[in-house]
Amino acid sequence: MAVAASRVRSRLLFMLLDVAWVVAGYGAAEVIYFRNQAPTDYYQHFVEFVASTVVLTLVANHLFGLYGRMWRHAGVEEARQMTFAAATVGAVLSVLYPLGHASRLEPVPLSVILAGLVFSTLGMGVLRFHSRLFAWQRGSRRMGLRVAIVGSRDTGASAIREMLRCPDAGLVPVAVFDDDESAHGLSLMGVPVVGSISDIPAAASRYTLQQVLLAIPSAPPELVAEVLHAAEDAGISMKVLPTVHDIVSGPAHMAAIRRAREPRIEDLLGRTPVATDLDGVRRSLAGKRVLVTGAGGSIGSEICRQVARFEPATLVLLDHDETHLHDTAATIPGPCRQALVDIADRASLFEAFAEHQPEVVFHAAAHKHVPVLEGHPMEAAKTNVFGTLNVVEASAAAGVRRFVQISTDKAVRPSSVMGASKRLAEQLVLAHAPEGASYCAVRFGNVLGSRGSVIPTFTRQIAAGGPVTVTDARMTRFFMSVEEAVQLVLQSSVLSRGGEIYMLEMGEPVRIMDLARRMIELSGFRVDEDIKIEVVGARPGEKLEEELRTPDEQVLKTEHPFIYRLVPITAPRDVLDSDMASLATAARHRDASTVRSLLFSAALPRQGAAGPAPEAAELDEEAPRSALEARARASHDPDSVLA
Repeated sequence: MAVAASRVRSRLLFMLLDVAWVVAGYGAAEVIYFRNQAPTDYYQHFVEFVASTVVLTLVANHLFGLYGRMWRHAGVEEARQMTFAAATVGAVLSVLYPLGHASRLEPVPLSVILAGLVFSTLGMGVLRFHSRLFAWQRGSRRMGLRVAIVGSRDTGASAIREMLRCPDAGLVPVAVFDDDESAHGLSLMGVPVVGSISDIPAAASRYTLQQVLLAIPSAPPELVAEVLHAAEDAGISMKVLPTVHDIVSGPAHMAAIRRAREPRIEDLLGRTPVATDLDGVRRSLAGKRVLVTGAGGSIGSEICRQVARFEPATLVLLDHDETHLHDTAATIPGPCRQALVDIADRASLFEAFAEHQPEVVFHAAAHKHVPVLEGHPMEAAKTNVFGTLNVVEASAAAGVRRFVQISTDKAVRPSSVMGASKRLAEQLVLAHAPEGASYCAVRFGNVLGSRGSVIPTFTRQIAAGGPVTVTDARMTRFFMSVEEAVQLVLQSSVLSRGGEIYMLEMGEPVRIMDLARRMIELSGFRVDEDIKIEVVGARPGEKLEEELRTPDEQVLKTEHPFIYRLVPITAPRDVLDSDMASLATAARHRDASTVRSLLFSAALPRQGAAGPAPEAAELDEEAPRSALEARARASHDPDSVLA
């Protein structure tokens, strides 16, 4: 009852104040119009006009919902409703009263009606928006960190609005920078747009800038690098607003500006997102039973998260590590099943497939650390080779029609046990695929931030005060964000008709020495002064440059600009079966040396072996033949994002 009474009092108060503004507004308009003297008996008729206008205004305001709102947080929608209500009142009055005798009402000059409407509407607007207006004035004078916003569109406006609404955040917007010249000289919510990104260093002292905030969600790496260089030249810090995904998945109560973060190396190594055929992926996964091996790993867990968004009938997470399996399941937005199974355990794996009856399988389980597997070729064969064979055959037995194996650039002309085992795994997938089923492998390079990769390693070394260890100053690697890699893997699964190896376009290779230097600088340290870089020499099995295909593998274009189809160089089935039998014998005898040599011999291309001949029109002559060629192209680009 008390709450209801409070609401009634609030509405009555607004209605009484609206009446006062209507009387005052139209009265002022009347006084201005008849500055000398009004016609005889006119004011008696004017009182009748004002009374009817009051009733009409209250009715219009009620119909457009101007009573019972929380005006403290009012915005564009509320202003639009006020405009509609005023327009309705003005239209009715303009039709009735200027006609005078035709409507049997005393005529009122149209200018009085229009002026009174403007005065009363302004008054009612001030009444409702006064808290917002005064809050802006207080915010413009408050003390805090003086921030320059990069981006004048919706996200930039939202960032400024949050700064003004949240004075306790200690951020004061003082300037906006945008490369769109049409916005220069204008203002965004009272904050001037003073120039382009390149103007930040020159404007830093004039506006006493203390921080740059990049307010462009999922900004391309070139733009991040440009803003970062401008902030460094100005001698001020830079922060990045979270991505749209982070905003949606983050705490709902926390403003986006409170989650602004320091730029990360991933921001500079990522790429501008390319559109994915989400409808095609949804059609291939929605309502299907999907199983992911290696679900606890970096790639596997991201596959699970993205697949879950397409509403499969069942999502099965399979991994041999209970902790990683549990952690991944906790991040899945929806129901899922967990299967604690080692793919090297053939009997348990077949039981799991028989129980869950998957229709689509993503095979991401593998040992991946090159130096570790150099000393453990038996484990590489056990998991990466025989484990993959188990998964393929279990899939075939369960009737799986769509199968994707996650491969690696290290499978190309392998120099490591890990690469040789993955190359052999590719051949097993293609050789043992059921007739008419869509079984393929997807080959790509390093994933940013995956466990044990170079970026987390450098991060730990920097946090410990150094040194940062680089194996060779000439070493380069391909990098891709895990989100983009998985999107392209899902797209490849849609493109597959069976028997393909897909290669993802990885962009330009990155020199690891440049990566180390930039990570140290992003952490706020000086290279060789605060933290040293040590060259320790290449580890066993490592290459200086990785490749995405051999010179003999032909490249075909696909419907997606970042996905190429390779014509695989495969061994005849009888030769492959003979190699596997020899490898199994050596593994049973625990002969690590023989296992190692057999992995490499089986992984090498065989004389005369090839995949199906491609159509000439499909060949992509411009696709990079090796990382060395890509690096040669990159050396001519003076604007490398890591430079």
